[in-house]
Amino acid sequence: MFEGNQVKLAIAPIGWTNDDIPELGGEVTFEQCISEMALAGFSGCEVGNKYPRNPNVLQKALSLRNLEIASAWFSAFLTSKPFEETIKAFIKHRDFLHEMGAKVIVVSEQGNSIQGQMETALFDHKPVFTEGEWKLLVEGLHLLGDLAAEKGMVIVYHHHMGTGVQTTEEIDHLMAETDPKKVSLLYDTGHLVFSGEDHLHILNKHMCRIHHVHLKDVRIDVANKAREGKWSFLQAVKKGVFTVPGDGVIDFKTVFEVLDVAGYKGWFVVEAEQDPALANPFEYALKARDYIRETSGI
Repeated sequence: MFEGNQVKLAIAPIGWTNDDIPELGGEVTFEQCISEMALAGFSGCEVGNKYPRNPNVLQKALSLRNLEIASAWFSAFLTSKPFEETIKAFIKHRDFLHEMGAKVIVVSEQGNSIQGQMETALFDHKPVFTEGEWKLLVEGLHLLGDLAAEKGMVIVYHHHMGTGVQTTEEIDHLMAETDPKKVSLLYDTGHLVFSGEDHLHILNKHMCRIHHVHLKDVRIDVANKAREGKWSFLQAVKKGVFTVPGDGVIDFKTVFEVLDVAGYKGWFVVEAEQDPALANPFEYALKARDYIRETSGI
């Protein structure tokens, strides 16, 4: 599978040090994080809060380890704040990623999001966009897509637990309303399975829009407890709802086969936010790397 080096493999720093829950991996340094990524056999990574934002400093640190930047998360507030605020922050983010050589920009709408609220029950209080908010979101994403295109880049929308674009219906709505030339999709296996969606249905239906992939596995027993116990998203993360490919319930071999047949080109990013005190990030990075090699040939 994936002949011709059209797919590159990255890993996110969130397994080492969590941007949303600072106490998880708070002691882990940036240098330890990227060194272990490289040692585990990855060629790229996404950007975490501990990464230096001076492109020259970051590029030197990554080049020493033969790593590239695949992308980085951007929080949009198109439904809850004036467009100007999101656009100003987006341009700064875009220019940084462009200088680092990235081709895609991960965007997620955080208006009314509960993903960062430690005590808010995830499945009871998920935001649902009004017709007016959908209009703002679509219009705003088109503006961000145009800004990305100025640098030869594309935005990939990250459907995410605890936000207004989480479910199959919401993803379908977003894809139907947005211009494919301006808005692409990030496909995240873990968020779809945790939400209770058919991840292969999304993959097959929207394959032509998918330009970035997050490989995240799910411990289904923890996911079920999160729903039954009315946990928040962050509580579920702390209790281990996510893990690396090959350590949960998702059959990634089928995922890889669909992506291969479709001729996917771009990054696969292993992303599994866990407590590094309970799930050693280097050990789990090696586990993920071996599993992906065995199941995809990469």
